[in-house]
Amino acid sequence: MPEMELTSTAFADGAAIPVKHSCDGQNLSPPLAWSFCPEGTRSLALIVHDPDAPSGDFTHWLAWNIDPEPGGLGNGTMAPAEGLNGREEAGYMGPCPPPGDGPHRYFHELHALDVELDLESGASREQLEGALDGHVLGKAQLVGTFERP
Repeated sequence: MPEMELTSTAFADGAAIPVKHSCDGQNLSPPLAWSFCPEGTRSLALIVHDPDAPSGDFTHWLAWNIDPEPGGLGNGTMAPAEGLNGREEAGYMGPCPPPGDGPHRYFHELHALDVELDLESGASREQLEGALDGHVLGKAQLVGTFERP
């Protein structure tokens, strides 16, 4: 079976994320599509983060208990359960690097899990990563970039 894959119709791996998905636009989560989930996948979890942030690795979106069957999330679609981003708010927060800071990388990491997570909405990244331990069947990654003049 081919390796698990994560793609977006909004941007290619390594390419720029459109403004509409950023704090300068509509701040909508980008459409995401996945394929080749490992056998036994019961749910998916997503971590979106910016390791280039001046304050350190900044969390933009935590989502879990995503049904693998539809094969994707649409433009601006909320996940069944969402955790706290770097602003301590639940849900998606688009790219918003400091103006003039150069391009930042935004890692979209999708985890295929053998369970649905028993984790309440509003959980932290550390809580989500702890809950993933021992349940990851596969992982896919999509990286986009964003820069503000």
